[in-house]
Amino acid sequence: MKRTERVGAIVRILTQHPNQTYSLNHFCQLFQAAKSTVSEDVSAAKQLLSAMQLGRIETTAGAKGGIRFLPMVSETDRDEILNRLCSKLSDGGRILGGGFLYTSDLMFDPDMMRGAAELFAGRFASSGADYIVTIETKGIPVAFMTAYMLNLPLVVVRRESKISEGSTVSINYFTGSSDRIQKMSLSKRAVEPGKKAIIIDDFMRAGGSIKGIIDVLGEFDVKIVGTGVVIASLEPEKKKIQEYYPLLYLGEVDDENKKIEIFRNDK
Repeated sequence: MKRTERVGAIVRILTQHPNQTYSLNHFCQLFQAAKSTVSEDVSAAKQLLSAMQLGRIETTAGAKGGIRFLPMVSETDRDEILNRLCSKLSDGGRILGGGFLYTSDLMFDPDMMRGAAELFAGRFASSGADYIVTIETKGIPVAFMTAYMLNLPLVVVRRESKISEGSTVSINYFTGSSDRIQKMSLSKRAVEPGKKAIIIDDFMRAGGSIKGIIDVLGEFDVKIVGTGVVIASLEPEKKKIQEYYPLLYLGEVDDENKKIEIFRNDK
């Protein structure tokens, strides 16, 4: 294979498997090439991705060392992702009864949620998490994409236990918006005690559901090391959780004039 072909293959393999470590021997065997040759190919791939701000290739030493690709979002791409989301969500036709918004088309749009997941992955890359956790259903796509970017398993908390989940742990929690009591459950096989998790969800009003996820994970002694939401409502001002990272804020929803106040989290 020519060098350009090897470099292209390295970029393809690494970017298709973010945060997964490959040894140099893996590529030596794949290309039937010397380690010095592959090292030069990796350096060329690293320079290419860095120059185009598509991410970075990280090299780790030691017996278990190797190379891995870490997704990176440039400021230009970040602005484009957030501006597209704001533009789509500001459409007054999305207003539903009770001040809610129709967001299913965006939350199940692979391109939109991939962009959101890249931002979350960049934020939580060094968290040391073992799981990405969400609650069914609309948060699943962005959580799954984030899990893919960070090379972590996805855990879905159920609102109702399923027979296919086996034995479960269930809790009751108060919703943030209406303080109604609801239930959520998690399979005893889903997580291991003492691990760390990142919570990813599509929308947060007062944080009741996320607080419920934190409580049910607490039954397994799982520590929360990050919480990301695509949209966080400004009201109510006092949330049931303190630490969270929203991409967008939802302000006033004017049903009469069909106007939606939504803006980016530029922090």
